[in-house]
Amino acid sequence: MFRIGVDVGGSFTDFVLIDMQKAEFRFFKVSSTPHDPSVAIAEGVKEMLRIFEADPSQVGFFGHGTTVATNMIIERRGVPTGLLTTRGFRDVLAIGRQTRPALFDYSVVKPPSLVERYRRVEVDERMNAKGEALEAIDLEQTADAVKALRETGVESVAISFLHSYRNPEHEKRAKEIVQNLMPGVYVSISSDVLPEFREYERTSTTVLNAYVGPPMKNYLERLEGRVREVGIPVEPLTVHSNGGLLSLKSVEELPVLTCLSGPAAGVTGAAAVGTAAGFTDLITFDVGGTSTDVSLIEKGRPKFTPNRLVAGYPAKVPMIDIHVIGAGGGSIAHVDDARGLKVGPRSAGASPGPVAYGKGGIEPTLTDANIYLRRLNPVALLEGRMPIDREQAHAAIKARIADPLGISVDEAAYGMVQIATANMSRAIRAISTEHGHDLAQFTLMAFGGAGPLHASEVARECGLPRVLVPIEPGTMCARGALVSNVSRDFVRTQLAIADKATWDAVCETAEKLQLEGKRWLEGEKIEPENRRFALSLDARYVGQNHDIPVDLAEINPNGLEEFVDLFHKAHLNQYGYAIDDVDVEIVNCRLKAIGVVPNAALTAPIKSGSLSSALLGSRSVYFGPAEGWLDTKVYKRSLLPVGEVLPGPVIIEEMSSTTVVHPGQKAQLDKFGNIVVD
Repeated sequence: MFRIGVDVGGSFTDFVLIDMQKAEFRFFKVSSTPHDPSVAIAEGVKEMLRIFEADPSQVGFFGHGTTVATNMIIERRGVPTGLLTTRGFRDVLAIGRQTRPALFDYSVVKPPSLVERYRRVEVDERMNAKGEALEAIDLEQTADAVKALRETGVESVAISFLHSYRNPEHEKRAKEIVQNLMPGVYVSISSDVLPEFREYERTSTTVLNAYVGPPMKNYLERLEGRVREVGIPVEPLTVHSNGGLLSLKSVEELPVLTCLSGPAAGVTGAAAVGTAAGFTDLITFDVGGTSTDVSLIEKGRPKFTPNRLVAGYPAKVPMIDIHVIGAGGGSIAHVDDARGLKVGPRSAGASPGPVAYGKGGIEPTLTDANIYLRRLNPVALLEGRMPIDREQAHAAIKARIADPLGISVDEAAYGMVQIATANMSRAIRAISTEHGHDLAQFTLMAFGGAGPLHASEVARECGLPRVLVPIEPGTMCARGALVSNVSRDFVRTQLAIADKATWDAVCETAEKLQLEGKRWLEGEKIEPENRRFALSLDARYVGQNHDIPVDLAEINPNGLEEFVDLFHKAHLNQYGYAIDDVDVEIVNCRLKAIGVVPNAALTAPIKSGSLSSALLGSRSVYFGPAEGWLDTKVYKRSLLPVGEVLPGPVIIEEMSSTTVVHPGQKAQLDKFGNIVVD
């Protein structure tokens, strides 16, 4: 039996194949196909199965991470979308929170609304905050509004009525009218997408879901068909933003849940690999072709957040807390009007890609700098499958960076790396030291195609004591799909003081959520013995605006005092103080329904080699003006011996990535095959 994990990135699509009987891993990469990611997935799976002589009919699991929804939002390639809302709330999307994206930078503007004003239509209806109907929905007027939207050519409709999180009746009636008058149109209602208070975030999340719904549905249908054509008998599962898996049907209904699909899979896999290796406190450092994604794992558990901006648009769904910046291997370097050197956020992506790839790229990228500095193999990547032209990289850096700045090509290329390092380090501090975490207690876990390439320099810049590089780090996000469980988050707004009078209502809400989660797991075909539930309450002190989550083993009639005590401790831990004489307000009740999937371990027996057999040769590598060009040994990772110390400078190459060990640092392989750099 085989298990396959796939991750679709901006430049490459990564694959991991596990033979469950032999406990053997196989890794593979192909260039991504941005016009249709399912093409690269199908072709890559077919080629991988052929190379490794695996029977597709024996594949028992297929999980994949994707950035399709994210890219559609970033590039604004969703479908024309309409919005039905309560009278008086037509401009919620435009008004937002009345805050500027960057307070002192007037060049930064809010992204345009995904729904133009003429496609935002008001309806006479009104619920109060208790879910009681103050004004019945005007069905005739709603029908006229839907007809008006139909005339504008919308392909998707979002419905967000005031206080529908308390009572969804009016939204459901409006949905029926839309489906009757516009058969086949995609419809999202906020009481299904996000039954939670705060109108702006709820409306924005519902609109995002509707905006990407039809193209995401088409993509998933193509993916399912192509996977079936390859001969794989199981339905593909998709990683969503909280690190769990969803069926294709669930993703079609709630595509907004996949906005951080691929990066979330990487963090889930990193937590599993790091914990197995004895490192439970990690900073994950995932550098791909277009971005750097960083996240914090404490005691083996990733941090989660219910509030994220996706390309400037609020998406209020539970996600692994990942900080993303535009700094990756394909990030383009340029000289600005003030003769300053900039790297990113614009990326060359998979097409045309870095100049050295010879696919038509003319602007120098971070990858070109590393190829010129010979940190990356200057002849070929992917174990020889991708030829490299170092001279083209040299010419592009000279013409566009070095000559305009009046510096040498060595200085220009190294300057590009230094700027990228500074940007990456700033992102790491944003999720760690800015939240009170001591980086000296954490290990930097580097993965993605370019993560290990920059990790040693970034760790030194941030004061991190060590770097952990897993086997084939360029495929970590694909491997993460193999250790994820099926899961989905459910939420209900409570807004009640935590006292004896309201605690029974909280218990009743938790019970309803558990029944809802149970029904969903039944629909996902999860057997009863594999079902798990995780409960939490979002709470705050009365008068506060922001809340914090409090995890509970269960919510029962006798649990009020325990909950209040846990909240005080959580507030003290996060903010440094607690206020015992102020009432606690329960904001939301949350439940995560989990379907435990028999996961494959992300570690396998390591065959220890020898230094002599692993040595590929040596090449001159540039390590900065202080060290200059140094003769550096290059090793093949798969043949390295376990436990033997390699003093820097050293280059360690493998199919999906390259690890750079700087002078003064040392590296060795642990018993799981991870590279540990001190």
